[in-house]
Amino acid sequence: MITPLKIQKMKKEGIKIAALTSYDFSTAKYADEAGIDLILVGDSVGQVVLGYDSTTKVTLDDMKVFTRAVVNGAKNPLIVVDMPFMSYHTGVFEAVKNAGELIRLGAGAVKIEGGFDYIIDTIKQMTKSGIPVMGHLGFTPQYINVLGGHFVQGKNLKNTIEILEAAKKIQDAGAFSLVLEMVPDVCAKYISENLEIPVIGIGAGKYTDGQILVVDDVLGKFDGFSPKFVRKYADIKTTIKNAVSSYVKDVKEQTFPEINESFQLKEDEYEEFESYINKERAKILS
Repeated sequence: MITPLKIQKMKKEGIKIAALTSYDFSTAKYADEAGIDLILVGDSVGQVVLGYDSTTKVTLDDMKVFTRAVVNGAKNPLIVVDMPFMSYHTGVFEAVKNAGELIRLGAGAVKIEGGFDYIIDTIKQMTKSGIPVMGHLGFTPQYINVLGGHFVQGKNLKNTIEILEAAKKIQDAGAFSLVLEMVPDVCAKYISENLEIPVIGIGAGKYTDGQILVVDDVLGKFDGFSPKFVRKYADIKTTIKNAVSSYVKDVKEQTFPEINESFQLKEDEYEEFESYINKERAKILS
């Protein structure tokens, strides 16, 4: 079973960390069987599963449901759960309490976005309380209303140094790793090389200590938004549409179900049933 310490050890040993999001039992199970190191129960569930237009609409109760499903499906990877919008912003006590509920459900760590002072204080208290924390800098989706859109971060030296300084504060507060999103590759490389904790990139080039993507993007299942940095390894959307279309056709044309897809009575029970039906028909006709 992979732990936060194992993730940190992978950086020291130069082993790249392979991470994906997951939101349900079967996907988590298959990702586990395929050898994934880390599963993030991401608040991206809001868009790819719940149909919201942003992650800010996801609630703590939503995250609890999907955490249970993933924990039941995956046993070996480290399972990290996103703290949703406003579940850690109103005070350290409330943040630790909410994070503790996710850990109690079986999560191995939680992830929180930003590098503000109150975030640093929250990370410190969480780690003191026995809750491993993953940070998140660069583009931070929960702050999209402030950022004004999906914009690349750290686009110059000044911004890169600001991100690194925030990352060091997150590291010093006790976070075991950091997600770095939508940052130019050379900037992400500089940040990664100057941190002791692993940096897992998403849209941050190949020089980070690992990579993470949204599983629905990887599988080609979600087409609502396709970032530049996504590589599709399958076309599940077309597979689903073709399968459902074939099913609809078979139902309409009465070619499904066939006899081998139906339950049958035993011969003596069938004869008794037929005899009964024939007698009922005779009564109606008489």
